[in-house]
Amino acid sequence: MFFETPPAPAAPEALDPIDDPGHLLARLIAIDSVNPDLVPGGAGEAAIADFCGEWLAVRGFDVHRLEKRPGRPSLVAIAHGTGGGRSLMLNGHLDTVGTANYDGDPLDPQIRDGKMFGRGAFDMKGGIAAMMVAAARAARSPLRGDVILACVADEEHGSFGTEEVLESFTADAAIVTEPSQLEVTLAHKGFAWFDVEIEGRAAHGSRPELGIDAITKAGHFLVALEELGQRLTQGPAHPLLGTGTVHASVIHGGEEPSTYPAHCRITLERRTVPGESPDRVELELTAVLDRLAATVPDFRYRLTRGLHREPFEAGPEAPVVRTLTHHAEKALGHPPVVRAEAFWTDCALLDRAGIPCLLFGVGGAGAHAATEYVDLASLDRLTDILTSTIADFCS
Repeated sequence: MFFETPPAPAAPEALDPIDDPGHLLARLIAIDSVNPDLVPGGAGEAAIADFCGEWLAVRGFDVHRLEKRPGRPSLVAIAHGTGGGRSLMLNGHLDTVGTANYDGDPLDPQIRDGKMFGRGAFDMKGGIAAMMVAAARAARSPLRGDVILACVADEEHGSFGTEEVLESFTADAAIVTEPSQLEVTLAHKGFAWFDVEIEGRAAHGSRPELGIDAITKAGHFLVALEELGQRLTQGPAHPLLGTGTVHASVIHGGEEPSTYPAHCRITLERRTVPGESPDRVELELTAVLDRLAATVPDFRYRLTRGLHREPFEAGPEAPVVRTLTHHAEKALGHPPVVRAEAFWTDCALLDRAGIPCLLFGVGGAGAHAATEYVDLASLDRLTDILTSTIADFCS
């Protein structure tokens, strides 16, 4: 079974049934929204933001389009409450990773064995569809608090979409609908990227007395980096996330076989747990490098900090956590699994902005993979849980 891309909605009767998140998901999958910062020439979020904005406006939402970067919009859609209640933001990203290596047509949503396949089905247009339908359902009845949908750009690269949203909007709590197998996710790791430039001295290969081989000097650092990683695994562990990690990601060095390399650059990633900051990581790396500079002849380096994102941890007694967990237990028939996630999400940005939040989303598989799907039963279940949570929290 497949769904073809429909024309843009123009009237309520032309729209998807409001209670069918699966049909809405199919329409979202059919819209190319590959992040152009990941894939040059990617379509970006403009077309999918147009569709979501029209879908939500017809259903009475007050829609705001944020577009600091032309062609890379985020949407904030608000169902205004009657006043005196708590506001709840549901956050999900519109962009996807690339489609070039997808097995089949990535924009042709197909259903097999209770699963819908297509790029973004799992990560994370399933979450977008569920939160849109849930918010529309919940807003049918008067709520005291505002329901805020943040459909954001660029989560797959730099998360400037959520950062832009948070410049102008806030809420009493938030739910990020990244996929989580219907498990309540209360923590995730952060990361910090660093470049280490090892300095040598160029010389002809026949003149070793003149040259300093930056690549062999870098080898000392790679061994020390592996030792640092081993020490981290033996250190204090976070109860949900375990310990931080470190690995070398990219290495560049040398120009030609007959020349001693003057430079070797290593890019590394340090995955962090709550309590570990980029400043702490920089001190940790500097200590390793200074020790090498003191013990390895002619070892010289420069350390440069790159992109970094904080780890995230939610309070299990936060009202939004307790409310969603209660409704998840009612829908699932058992207490939901509480867990952490190794990858980074926009939860960290919301938390940093003072908005208590958690992550809760669909089941499925294939994020960033050649085959991607969402379990449709989990999509329906997620929509029901979100609807009940919104109605409870915002009343």
